[in-house]
Amino acid sequence: MTVLARPGPPAHRLRTASRRYVSVLATTALLALMYGIGAANYDAFGYPQVAVNLFIDNAFLLVVAVGMTFVLLTGGIDLSVGAMLALSTMLSAWLVTEYGWPPVLVIPLVLAVGALAGAGMGAIIHHFEIQPFIVTLAGMFLARGLCYMISVDSISIDDPLFTELAQQRIWLGEDLFVSVSMLIALAVVAIAFVVLHYTRFGRSVYALGGSEQSALMMGLPVARTKVAVYAVSGLCSALGGVLFTFYMLSGYGQHAIGMELDAIAAVVIGGTLLTGGSGFVLGTVLGVLVLGMIQTIINFQGTLSSWWTKIVIGVLLLAFILLQRLIGSRRA
Repeated sequence: MTVLARPGPPAHRLRTASRRYVSVLATTALLALMYGIGAANYDAFGYPQVAVNLFIDNAFLLVVAVGMTFVLLTGGIDLSVGAMLALSTMLSAWLVTEYGWPPVLVIPLVLAVGALAGAGMGAIIHHFEIQPFIVTLAGMFLARGLCYMISVDSISIDDPLFTELAQQRIWLGEDLFVSVSMLIALAVVAIAFVVLHYTRFGRSVYALGGSEQSALMMGLPVARTKVAVYAVSGLCSALGGVLFTFYMLSGYGQHAIGMELDAIAAVVIGGTLLTGGSGFVLGTVLGVLVLGMIQTIINFQGTLSSWWTKIVIGVLLLAFILLQRLIGSRRA
């Protein structure tokens, strides 16, 4: 009696699976290279606190980028995140400073406003079949306008709780500490990882990005998923605004101008396809760290203009888009 061996997975499936990780591996290699260059050229660069500061200084961007990851995985885009972050800082500063509201009420209210605004944009995108670019662009202008309706000037925050949270250091050793904002950002990353990879909603997000028509034919809740991802993005933008308030202790309508582009760049450099359907939230973390590493190296150098950060990010973004295009053409 002849026993037939069970065939393994087709070779093309293995190649497809491996190509999903090419961008993430490239980002990891780039981050390691940049860290090695920094450590080789600057004595203090190798201190553990320098690496931890990448998370501390970019905690708000990391949270915003996590929300953007959900949107890009569905093949959409959200240009309102920077303006929503600024609106969150303005609402927080206005209610706490001008009206004396306690932060324990202000912060949940700000988060609810962000989530509802994102859900509203998602509903318009789906039910009226309008391009996400147009809807979220309108949301960006609306949020910025509301900031200036509150005040055209910066509003400082001197509330004891906000100040304590902003200045709180959690020591892990004699020379190493983390911040509250960093811990919140890492918690958001952990929750997003579980949601995307271990829940039905996460599988629907990936399926929607792969093909909306196929997702409909499979009976997946396309409308609910599309609205939910923009609600997640709005919620993350508002939470990023709260963390930015801890960072700046002020609200201002011109906070975070261009942050939507930084968030998109971080997500794409982290390996998420602009066309949707493929990407990892941990890759987004690497993308944010790459952006932070660029700024850190420029700061250590001391002789370069801060505008070099934008130049290097632009070159890297173009390189990773070309890499994605190359991977996609070979996959086809």
